Amino acid sequence: MPHPPIRCTGLVKRYADVVAVAGLDLTVNARECFGLLGPNGAGKTTTIEILEGLTAPDAGDVEILGSRWTGGGGAAARALRERLGIQLQETQLADKLTVDETVRLFRSFYSAAHSVEEVLALVGLEEKRTAWVGKLSGGQKQRLAVACALVSRPELLFLDEPTTGLDPQARRQLWDVIGGFVAAGGTVLLTTHYMEEAERLCDRVAIMDHGKVIALGTPRSLIASLGAEHVVEFALADGAARAPSTAELAALPGVRAVRAGVERTALTVAEVHRAVPALLALLERRGAELSLLATHHATLEDVFVSLTGRQLRDA
Repeated sequence: MPHPPIRCTGLVKRYADVVAVAGLDLTVNARECFGLLGPNGAGKTTTIEILEGLTAPDAGDVEILGSRWTGGGGAAARALRERLGIQLQETQLADKLTVDETVRLFRSFYSAAHSVEEVLALVGLEEKRTAWVGKLSGGQKQRLAVACALVSRPELLFLDEPTTGLDPQARRQLWDVIGGFVAAGGTVLLTTHYMEEAERLCDRVAIMDHGKVIALGTPRSLIASLGAEHVVEFALADGAARAPSTAELAALPGVRAVRAGVERTALTVAEVHRAVPALLALLERRGAELSLLATHHATLEDVFVSLTGRQLRDA
């Protein structure tokens, strides 16, 4: 049976008294886009750097494309790197090189590679071939960084927060590049804190917190684990004096869970058309005035909040 592209068990990494990765087990299957999600400091980047062979773990076992990283590099590590594409969280490319020169430079590192024309077509930068890197937009620079990761015709692509700081259009352009790579038979491991990105791209996701995986599954299955499809959030204008109790809110029709936050309360509901009128009637009876009322479909962000009690981006 073929080896999975990524398999790690009992992964541990410490920095002084900080445990960045705490006994992590992970398997990524062939031809899937797998997402590592979590707040800053959850251990995502440390994990991906260990898997890439850039950081040595303190404990645990790592297998990449059926091989293990060996200390000191050597021919085996070199052969393995030929099969990987890596886009780091921050890629510093030379501003005074052109796009063409940059791709040619990275192409020279590998024994087999895409032509410059092929890789620029993959990321939609053909028209920028003669432009200086320093003149590119943020989205174009990110696509160039991904082009440098794709130039070796990799089997496995590592992307560490590839769309951070990009505008919505540039983000979706990069999503198309990633989707095209997977459709062509590649495997992707990406880290992100954009839940829409994970739901759009990933076949499976692992939610990390404090160096551990706290939830694993398809985006749909994790969202379904909440037991409802919608979230209703509200806040009161006059504070907590007339706020209904958690028990009163939980008793409303269609409500599956109640999360009382500092600034707002969130209800996970199965039937939003029943829960919202009932909530409004309850607040009216108590003489409480709303300052906020919003509803949205349940997301992976809501899964994280339900597991940890914290917002993903603010954690």
